[in-house]
Amino acid sequence: MSSLADSPGILWIVATPIGNLSDFSVRGRAVLTQVDVIAAEDTRHSRRLTEHLGVTTPLISLHEHNEEARSRMLIDRLQAGESLALISDAGTPLISDPGFVLVRAVRAAGIEVRTVPGPCAAVAALSIAGLPTDRFVFEGFLPAKATARRQRLKELADEPRTLVYYESSHRIAATAADLASVLGTDRAIVVARELTKMHEQSVQLTTGALVDWLAADANHRRGEFVLVVAGAPVIEKTVRDISLDALLAELVPVTGTKQAAAIAARLTGVARNRAYAQALTLSDTG
Repeated sequence: MSSLADSPGILWIVATPIGNLSDFSVRGRAVLTQVDVIAAEDTRHSRRLTEHLGVTTPLISLHEHNEEARSRMLIDRLQAGESLALISDAGTPLISDPGFVLVRAVRAAGIEVRTVPGPCAAVAALSIAGLPTDRFVFEGFLPAKATARRQRLKELADEPRTLVYYESSHRIAATAADLASVLGTDRAIVVARELTKMHEQSVQLTTGALVDWLAADANHRRGEFVLVVAGAPVIEKTVRDISLDALLAELVPVTGTKQAAAIAARLTGVARNRAYAQALTLSDTG
């Protein structure tokens, strides 16, 4: 790639490997080599990557506790003509990782933001899950507290799109139990564990079977997890799903009570005398 010296003042969002260091792109290494500073979630962790790559660019920390203050300082450096790369501990920055505050502030300041795409655990898991990927919902990490976690799952129980969650080793068993309890035991789920690492594993189960699979072997509960869950079955709505009152409320003003009752009874399957009695009630109250 051409030297960044010709285009200073750019924030580069650079994806890093989620496990296998060989997945880092040639372009990503070139950017990290040429920028003035690299903002990293954990500089100690990222230094192992830069040393592996032979990159000597200075590192500066940017995490959830200092992002607001650090962003102002980094914008000053960008406006002074320096170039900056943002990386996370693993994968694509901002995807369940810090960086949103910085990118928003950089854009608000009129500074250019560019991407060096690469690994993302959610997308990697979707690509091997065998579940619909044309539409999906990425939820990141579910709440750590059980009550809040179950409430969030209840809010998504009827979501027809494929659901994608991240989970840690110390909460995976509790999350699996909540998935089975809230979504039912028959929902298809793919568990992707330790993606691109030495002990990578992915299995397709049901939400009920996942609980037993995790309990069967302590190794199944180790590592970093992506859970890809089938969406709720789509139930086609028919006229029989419409309440009798709602249907009569539309028909009575147009056709009168007798004809409205006859149409409603035919479409909904309720007894005609019941439909007529209800139509009279609506007519009287109207």
